[in-house]
Amino acid sequence: MELKKINKSFGDDESRVHVLKDIDLAVGKGQFCVLLGPSGSGKSTLLNIIGGIDTADSGEIIVNGDSLTEMKDKALTNYRRQHLGYVFQMYNLIPNLTVRENIEVGAYLSDDPLDTDELLETLGLSEHQRKLPNQLSGGQQQRTSIGRAIVKNPDILLCDEPTGALDYNTSKEILTLIESINQKYGNTVVMVTHNNAIQEMADLVVRLRDGSVRDQIINANKKKAIELEW
Repeated sequence: MELKKINKSFGDDESRVHVLKDIDLAVGKGQFCVLLGPSGSGKSTLLNIIGGIDTADSGEIIVNGDSLTEMKDKALTNYRRQHLGYVFQMYNLIPNLTVRENIEVGAYLSDDPLDTDELLETLGLSEHQRKLPNQLSGGQQQRTSIGRAIVKNPDILLCDEPTGALDYNTSKEILTLIESINQKYGNTVVMVTHNNAIQEMADLVVRLRDGSVRDQIINANKKKAIELEW
């Protein structure tokens, strides 16, 4: 995935705010990339543009050789459906569907989904698969959300503060799960966070401030998620 000179502004005239400024970024297949920065640095806006949820004012995004900039609405919808999985801070589960059914919603969107039973086992949710979301802990709900995203077998897994609503120990469990999914299935992971400790488990760390890339770091000695402390 390659981003070239991405710019994004919101508002008009005097109230116009330049949120992203000439962002250049390349993420290799299977890499774990962390977008790190304080609130207002532009990291979630950048993730939404990568995910085709929002559009850039200028610049180009190339994924697997295809330019998102040139895609019409139908092609962009297909890109999101076939190539992307989303994990958000809030779980956004369908309340009247079981764990298995919530995950299967993602499988219906894919031409080549992962095996649901195997994924439930990987997620540690096999014994909870018949439960509804309101019968689950926060960590179990986020595991279900991850399952719904990953069952599509997407090329890219986008995670927007996936541990933001969780306690310390549950956060480490979720990070360990995302780490194992990255290793097992080879998905490229792009994660937005303001937690400095998470950068230690990434292959690539992109530091954002005031809408600009301030630093890009290749992590030659990354830690396992279980080893992180904050």
